Amino acid sequence: MKGLIIAIQFLTRLPTPRIAVSNAEFATSMRWFPAVGLILGALVAGACWAGTRIDPWTGALAGLVLWVAVTGALHLDGLGDIADAAGAAHKSRERVLEVLADPHIGSFGAVTIGVQLVTKLVLLHGLVAINAFAAIALIPFAARIGPLLWTRWLPDLHPGLASRFRDVVRPVDLALWMLAWLAAAWFSPSLLVTPVLLFGWAAWLWRKLGGISGDGHGGGIEVTETGLLLAALILTRIA
Repeated sequence: MKGLIIAIQFLTRLPTPRIAVSNAEFATSMRWFPAVGLILGALVAGACWAGTRIDPWTGALAGLVLWVAVTGALHLDGLGDIADAAGAAHKSRERVLEVLADPHIGSFGAVTIGVQLVTKLVLLHGLVAINAFAAIALIPFAARIGPLLWTRWLPDLHPGLASRFRDVVRPVDLALWMLAWLAAAWFSPSLLVTPVLLFGWAAWLWRKLGGISGDGHGGGIEVTETGLLLAALILTRIA
Protein backbone atom coordinates (compact mmCIF):
# COMPACT_ATOMS: atom_id res chain seq x y z
CA MET A 1 0.00 0.00 0.00
CA LYS A 2 2.91 2.36 0.65
CA GLY A 3 3.96 1.93 -2.97
CA LEU A 4 0.52 3.06 -4.12
CA ILE A 5 0.70 6.18 -1.97
CA ILE A 6 4.14 7.00 -3.37
CA ALA A 7 2.88 6.50 -6.91
CA ILE A 8 -0.11 8.78 -6.24
CA GLN A 9 2.22 11.45 -4.86
CA PHE A 10 4.48 11.24 -7.89
CA LEU A 11 1.88 11.06 -10.66
CA THR A 12 -0.86 13.29 -9.27
CA ARG A 13 -1.61 16.29 -7.09
CA LEU A 14 -4.10 14.37 -4.98
CA PRO A 15 -3.75 14.77 -1.20
CA THR A 16 -1.96 11.86 0.49
CA PRO A 17 -0.39 11.21 3.90
CA ARG A 18 3.16 12.44 4.37
CA ILE A 19 5.55 9.49 4.48
CA ALA A 20 9.30 9.01 4.37
CA VAL A 21 10.42 7.51 1.05
CA SER A 22 13.73 5.85 0.20
CA ASN A 23 15.16 5.76 -3.31
CA ALA A 24 14.35 2.05 -3.55
CA GLU A 25 10.76 2.58 -2.45
CA PHE A 26 10.33 5.40 -4.96
CA ALA A 27 11.60 3.17 -7.77
CA THR A 28 9.38 0.21 -6.89
CA SER A 29 6.32 2.47 -6.74
CA MET A 30 6.32 2.22 -10.54
CA ARG A 31 4.57 -1.13 -10.11
CA TRP A 32 1.52 0.83 -8.96
CA PHE A 33 1.31 3.26 -11.89
CA PRO A 34 -1.67 1.50 -13.53
CA ALA A 35 -3.57 1.61 -10.22
CA VAL A 36 -3.11 5.38 -10.17
CA GLY A 37 -4.54 5.38 -13.68
CA LEU A 38 -7.70 3.70 -12.37
CA ILE A 39 -8.11 6.44 -9.76
CA LEU A 40 -7.50 9.17 -12.31
CA GLY A 41 -9.85 7.60 -14.82
CA ALA A 42 -12.67 7.42 -12.30
CA LEU A 43 -12.21 11.11 -11.48
CA VAL A 44 -12.07 12.18 -15.14
CA ALA A 45 -15.14 10.14 -16.05
CA GLY A 46 -16.97 11.57 -13.05
CA ALA A 47 -16.12 15.11 -14.06
CA CYS A 48 -17.27 14.41 -17.62
CA TRP A 49 -20.55 12.99 -16.35
CA ALA A 50 -21.13 15.96 -14.05
CA GLY A 51 -20.43 18.40 -16.87
CA THR A 52 -22.98 16.74 -19.13
CA ARG A 53 -25.67 17.97 -16.76
CA ILE A 54 -25.12 21.20 -18.73
CA ASP A 55 -24.11 19.90 -22.20
CA PRO A 56 -21.57 17.50 -23.79
CA TRP A 57 -18.98 20.19 -24.49
CA THR A 58 -19.04 21.28 -20.87
CA GLY A 59 -18.64 17.64 -19.86
CA ALA A 60 -15.62 17.24 -22.14
CA LEU A 61 -14.08 20.46 -20.87
CA ALA A 62 -14.67 19.51 -17.22
CA GLY A 63 -13.01 16.16 -17.80
CA LEU A 64 -10.02 17.67 -19.57
CA VAL A 65 -9.48 20.40 -16.98
CA LEU A 66 -9.59 17.85 -14.17
CA TRP A 67 -7.27 15.53 -16.14
CA VAL A 68 -4.65 18.26 -16.41
CA ALA A 69 -5.16 19.58 -12.88
CA VAL A 70 -4.92 16.22 -11.12
CA THR A 71 -1.77 15.22 -13.03
CA GLY A 72 -0.25 18.69 -12.66
CA ALA A 73 0.40 18.65 -16.43
CA LEU A 74 3.27 16.25 -15.64
CA HIS A 75 2.86 14.15 -18.75
CA LEU A 76 2.10 17.13 -20.97
CA ASP A 77 5.43 18.60 -19.91
CA GLY A 78 7.13 15.36 -20.92
CA LEU A 79 5.36 15.38 -24.28
CA GLY A 80 6.49 18.93 -24.94
CA ASP A 81 10.09 18.13 -24.05
CA ILE A 82 10.09 15.08 -26.31
CA ALA A 83 8.69 17.17 -29.17
CA ASP A 84 11.48 19.71 -28.73
CA ALA A 85 14.09 16.95 -28.54
CA ALA A 86 12.71 15.28 -31.67
CA GLY A 87 13.05 18.60 -33.46
CA ALA A 88 16.78 18.56 -32.64
CA ALA A 89 17.31 14.86 -33.28
CA HIS A 90 18.75 15.50 -36.75
CA LYS A 91 21.74 17.28 -35.21
CA SER A 92 23.48 15.14 -32.60
CA ARG A 93 22.82 13.06 -29.50
CA GLU A 94 24.50 15.72 -27.39
CA ARG A 95 22.08 18.33 -28.73
CA VAL A 96 19.11 16.08 -27.96
CA LEU A 97 20.27 15.69 -24.36
CA GLU A 98 20.78 19.45 -24.08
CA VAL A 99 17.23 20.09 -25.24
CA LEU A 100 15.82 17.53 -22.80
CA ALA A 101 17.73 19.13 -19.95
CA ASP A 102 16.52 22.64 -20.85
CA PRO A 103 13.64 23.63 -18.52
CA HIS A 104 12.26 26.06 -21.12
CA ILE A 105 9.75 24.98 -23.72
CA GLY A 106 10.42 25.53 -27.42
CA SER A 107 8.12 26.08 -30.37
CA PHE A 108 7.81 22.36 -31.15
CA GLY A 109 6.82 21.62 -27.58
CA ALA A 110 4.33 24.47 -27.31
CA VAL A 111 2.57 23.51 -30.54
CA THR A 112 2.50 19.82 -29.60
CA ILE A 113 0.97 20.50 -26.18
CA GLY A 114 -1.64 22.78 -27.74
CA VAL A 115 -2.60 20.21 -30.35
CA GLN A 116 -2.72 17.49 -27.71
CA LEU A 117 -5.14 19.45 -25.53
CA VAL A 118 -7.42 20.29 -28.44
CA THR A 119 -7.36 16.69 -29.65
CA LYS A 120 -8.25 15.32 -26.23
CA LEU A 121 -11.07 17.83 -25.85
CA VAL A 122 -12.63 16.90 -29.20
CA LEU A 123 -12.31 13.16 -28.59
CA LEU A 124 -13.70 13.47 -25.07
CA HIS A 125 -16.68 15.38 -26.47
CA GLY A 126 -17.36 12.57 -28.92
CA LEU A 127 -17.32 9.98 -26.14
CA VAL A 128 -19.27 12.09 -23.67
CA ALA A 129 -21.97 12.71 -26.26
CA ILE A 130 -22.67 8.96 -26.42
CA ASN A 131 -22.24 8.38 -22.67
CA ALA A 132 -19.10 6.23 -23.10
CA PHE A 133 -17.96 6.94 -19.56
CA ALA A 134 -16.62 3.43 -18.93
CA ALA A 135 -14.22 3.79 -21.84
CA ILE A 136 -13.04 7.16 -20.55
CA ALA A 137 -12.53 5.78 -17.04
CA LEU A 138 -10.32 2.88 -18.18
CA ILE A 139 -8.06 4.76 -20.61
CA PRO A 140 -5.68 6.30 -18.01
CA PHE A 141 -5.24 2.85 -16.48
CA ALA A 142 -4.25 1.20 -19.76
CA ALA A 143 -1.90 4.03 -20.70
CA ARG A 144 0.01 3.70 -17.42
CA ILE A 145 0.89 0.11 -18.13
CA GLY A 146 3.21 1.60 -20.75
CA PRO A 147 6.03 2.73 -18.43
CA LEU A 148 6.27 -0.78 -16.97
CA LEU A 149 6.96 -2.15 -20.44
CA TRP A 150 9.05 0.73 -21.83
CA THR A 151 11.47 0.61 -18.90
CA ARG A 152 12.18 -3.05 -19.74
CA TRP A 153 12.26 -2.64 -23.51
CA LEU A 154 14.33 0.52 -23.97
CA PRO A 155 17.75 1.66 -22.76
CA ASP A 156 18.08 4.79 -20.66
CA LEU A 157 18.56 7.88 -22.77
CA HIS A 158 20.52 9.47 -19.93
CA PRO A 159 20.97 9.05 -16.17
CA GLY A 160 17.95 10.52 -14.47
CA LEU A 161 14.46 9.84 -13.19
CA ALA A 162 13.64 7.05 -15.65
CA SER A 163 16.87 5.21 -14.88
CA ARG A 164 15.72 4.73 -11.27
CA PHE A 165 12.94 2.46 -12.55
CA ARG A 166 15.32 0.10 -14.33
CA ASP A 167 14.85 -3.53 -13.28
CA VAL A 168 12.18 -2.87 -10.61
CA VAL A 169 9.35 -4.19 -12.75
CA ARG A 170 9.09 -7.95 -12.25
CA PRO A 171 7.50 -10.45 -14.65
CA VAL A 172 4.79 -11.08 -12.04
CA ASP A 173 3.91 -7.36 -12.06
CA LEU A 174 3.51 -7.39 -15.83
CA ALA A 175 1.46 -10.59 -15.71
CA LEU A 176 -0.94 -9.23 -13.10
CA TRP A 177 -1.48 -5.93 -14.88
CA MET A 178 -1.92 -7.68 -18.22
CA LEU A 179 -4.65 -9.81 -16.66
CA ALA A 180 -6.27 -6.65 -15.30
CA TRP A 181 -5.99 -5.07 -18.76
CA LEU A 182 -7.72 -8.06 -20.38
CA ALA A 183 -10.50 -7.80 -17.80
CA ALA A 184 -10.86 -4.08 -18.54
CA ALA A 185 -10.99 -4.82 -22.26
CA TRP A 186 -14.05 -6.98 -21.62
CA PHE A 187 -15.89 -3.79 -20.60
CA SER A 188 -14.16 -1.53 -23.15
CA PRO A 189 -12.97 -3.56 -26.17
CA SER A 190 -11.16 -0.60 -27.70
CA LEU A 191 -8.45 -1.16 -25.06
CA LEU A 192 -7.28 -4.10 -27.16
CA VAL A 193 -5.32 -1.65 -29.33
CA THR A 194 -3.17 -0.73 -26.31
CA PRO A 195 -0.25 -3.05 -27.22
CA VAL A 196 -0.03 -1.50 -30.69
CA LEU A 197 0.19 1.98 -29.21
CA LEU A 198 2.72 0.99 -26.54
CA PHE A 199 4.97 -0.82 -29.00
CA GLY A 200 4.60 1.98 -31.54
CA TRP A 201 5.76 4.59 -29.04
CA ALA A 202 8.72 2.43 -28.01
CA ALA A 203 9.71 1.90 -31.64
CA TRP A 204 9.46 5.62 -32.38
CA LEU A 205 11.59 6.55 -29.36
CA TRP A 206 14.20 3.97 -30.30
CA ARG A 207 14.42 5.17 -33.90
CA LYS A 208 14.20 8.89 -33.19
CA LEU A 209 16.04 9.34 -29.88
CA GLY A 210 17.70 6.02 -29.14
CA GLY A 211 16.24 5.40 -25.69
CA ILE A 212 13.82 6.56 -23.00
CA SER A 213 13.83 9.15 -20.24
CA GLY A 214 11.26 10.43 -17.77
CA ASP A 215 9.99 12.71 -20.52
CA GLY A 216 9.64 9.69 -22.78
CA HIS A 217 7.43 7.97 -20.23
CA GLY A 218 5.27 11.07 -19.78
CA GLY A 219 4.98 11.75 -23.48
CA GLY A 220 4.15 8.12 -24.13
CA ILE A 221 1.33 8.18 -21.60
CA GLU A 222 -0.16 11.24 -23.31
CA VAL A 223 0.11 9.75 -26.80
CA THR A 224 -1.34 6.43 -25.64
CA GLU A 225 -4.28 8.13 -23.94
CA THR A 226 -5.09 10.07 -27.09
CA GLY A 227 -4.80 6.95 -29.23
CA LEU A 228 -7.14 5.07 -26.90
CA LEU A 229 -9.66 7.92 -26.90
CA LEU A 230 -9.67 7.79 -30.69
CA ALA A 231 -9.98 4.00 -30.73
CA ALA A 232 -12.89 4.11 -28.30
CA LEU A 233 -14.69 6.72 -30.38
CA ILE A 234 -14.18 4.81 -33.63
CA LEU A 235 -15.36 1.53 -32.11
CA THR A 236 -18.50 3.08 -30.65
CA ARG A 237 -19.34 4.62 -34.02
CA ILE A 238 -18.97 1.41 -36.02
CA ALA A 239 -20.38 -0.99 -33.43
